[in-house]
Amino acid sequence: MAHVSENILIKGGIVADGSVKDILITDGVIHSVAVSLNAGDARVVSAEGHIVLSGLVDLHTHLREPGREDSETVLSGSKAGVKGGYVALSAMANTSPVADTAGVVEQVYRLGKEAGLLDVFPIGAVTQGIEGKVLAEIGAMADSVARVRVFSDDGNCVSDPLVMRRALEYVKKFNGVIAQHAQEPALTVGSQMNEGIVSATLGLKGWPAVAEEAIIARDVLLAEHVGARLHICHLTTAGGVEIIRWAKARGIDVTAEVTPHHLLLTDELARSYDPIFKVNPPLRTERDVMALRQGLADGTIDIVATDHAPHPGESKECEWQEAAFGMLGLEHALSIVAQTMVETGLLDWAGVQDRMSTAPAKIAGYGEHGRELAVGAPAHLTVINPKAPYRVDRDSLASKSRNTPFHGMEFTAQVVATLFHGRVVFGKDRFQ
Repeated sequence: MAHVSENILIKGGIVADGSVKDILITDGVIHSVAVSLNAGDARVVSAEGHIVLSGLVDLHTHLREPGREDSETVLSGSKAGVKGGYVALSAMANTSPVADTAGVVEQVYRLGKEAGLLDVFPIGAVTQGIEGKVLAEIGAMADSVARVRVFSDDGNCVSDPLVMRRALEYVKKFNGVIAQHAQEPALTVGSQMNEGIVSATLGLKGWPAVAEEAIIARDVLLAEHVGARLHICHLTTAGGVEIIRWAKARGIDVTAEVTPHHLLLTDELARSYDPIFKVNPPLRTERDVMALRQGLADGTIDIVATDHAPHPGESKECEWQEAAFGMLGLEHALSIVAQTMVETGLLDWAGVQDRMSTAPAKIAGYGEHGRELAVGAPAHLTVINPKAPYRVDRDSLASKSRNTPFHGMEFTAQVVATLFHGRVVFGKDRFQ
């Protein structure tokens, strides 16, 4: 890309622990972190009043390439990512063709390198064609140039318990992790939204919480049985939080994620019949939202992951029953977490850095990401103005798609710069 690495001195930024520090970046690496540093030949950038965190890492992104470049490409998704403060994206496998072979994951990996804005790490499919029947080429993907360590059929549940057991056993060999889309298909045939008062009122087929919770319960027990690592994608129910809490107390090696939209939005929005609010898993109740926030605060839920799911206009501008599931997430995730978790006192900025950078990088094994702002670490940074009110405008999105449920909403905290290996890959204001 056009951005060239340069020596930069970020002056007076507020780091995760709340202290004010200068950060000197040379040759793409953090050279010094101290209360007061001399610039030397470095360009000085004022960060007074700004939060400076280790660059954000997303463990759940749909970049659509190959196959659905009308929705998103690796390049356009990378642009959306850096605008949201991300320096690493995990590309889900439900592309066309499915990323179930070494060849496809290597293609996605190379596209990420060519875009050059951030790291793109492919997630491999668990089963061939994400059909849930026969294991994919897990070993070949793990040994490929992409060195895949996370495997998921996201979009589909690995519903066969024997297939799930075999997958968990297989990835143990290289400390991989299976990321499960928890949805019992027999309980959700034709389901359109959360099962409850709103679905009954609207006459839309309900999607019961137990369909998610039953798979979570089964799979934490399977993970315990075989001694493998399990990750639960996009947790949405209060009951699911309790199962994860129980499993962790039991010592089971399970982690879980929550999306920004499930921290903010509820099924009441479906009363508009606007398919922009149709998502898989569905928006749940206010009670579920509060449980998810508390679970993220107390560490039961390990990370925030966007489940960024772009769609072309025709897939959303139709009747609810015919519309595609999914909504955008990358560009406003940080703002939503700030509103729902920081401004409510549930998390401090150190907690945000853990849930959106350190923990996801650790789960996925992205070694150079999620590190503290320490000497010698790669200069992957996210700079946030915590007091920069703005209104979301779908027409200003970096994504190729426009299916954001946040259009017209107002947020206070805003990403103003993203640095990747010391390059300003996104920046405005004082970071132009």
